[in-house]
Amino acid sequence: MGDHRRVSILERLRVDKPVVQAGMGGGISRHELAAAVSEAGGLGTIAVSGPAAIRRELAAVRALTDRPIAVNVLLPFAQPSWFAAAARADVVVTFWGRPQRRTPGVWMHQAGSVEEARAAHAAGADAVIVQGIEAGGHVRGTTPALQLLEQVRTALPSGFPLLLAGDIATRTDVDRALDAGAEAAVAGTRFLLSEESHAHPQYKQRLLEADRTILTGLFGLGWPAAHRVVPNEATERHLGADGEAPWTNRVVNRMSGVGARHIPAAVQARLVARQRPESRLLTPQTATDDRPASLVRAGPLYAGETVTRIDRLLPAAEIVASLSA
Repeated sequence: MGDHRRVSILERLRVDKPVVQAGMGGGISRHELAAAVSEAGGLGTIAVSGPAAIRRELAAVRALTDRPIAVNVLLPFAQPSWFAAAARADVVVTFWGRPQRRTPGVWMHQAGSVEEARAAHAAGADAVIVQGIEAGGHVRGTTPALQLLEQVRTALPSGFPLLLAGDIATRTDVDRALDAGAEAAVAGTRFLLSEESHAHPQYKQRLLEADRTILTGLFGLGWPAAHRVVPNEATERHLGADGEAPWTNRVVNRMSGVGARHIPAAVQARLVARQRPESRLLTPQTATDDRPASLVRAGPLYAGETVTRIDRLLPAAEIVASLSA
């Protein structure tokens, strides 16, 4: 008799270890990090904006590794040209929008609810990344990761590939995700605190010193969405005890969300350069090592709840080994 064992999504992609590096946008996840993760046996992810940047990063990563690579595409901002460029990757991951197949290759969609996971499955996704509320950066759902994973497993056909994002920092976290039915665990904050990530050095230091995170909508200019961050001067100036942004900021953020994808890059750059803790126009752009250090004080310091359990920077390859050894 033939071997009828189901081939997992990782086997299909030739990924050796059940570890996926989250697509941390704004330029934190570039070719150096993605290549290091994939060379170590995980799945590395590039997360940059625009077709030219995607093509450039993919060319750079292919010079470093022939292992599988994913590209993360943010649906609120993506144009068709982004998908044409991303199609050269081994996996396209979409996030924050109506699930729709836009690539002929392997497509995963990150969902924050059972309804969104169902929609992704119906649209032909090859796998769904289930994101729990513990996750850093932009947070789609309101349910703890393992609880949502169980709900999605029940709602979708048996055996449909699911990955888990949120509260992943150690091998124990990965094992817990796999035992709960995920095929892989997706880690963001742990890889942000790697030597290869392009987070600003002062950003990394703030995270290493952090003792809590805040779920807020403060940094929502052009993208009015909930995001989990570490406190800084901007959050201390604007947020109340409940973490809610001032009414004026919320109104401006909602209004700016219409047509955000069409804001010229030069205008966005000027807004970022002028951003200060006291600003009312607070963009979601974070402090990378090639942006002004002032963003450490005035921009979002994205981090998941696991940040309180991480106390040092490591090379990405060591992180993959620590999560899967």
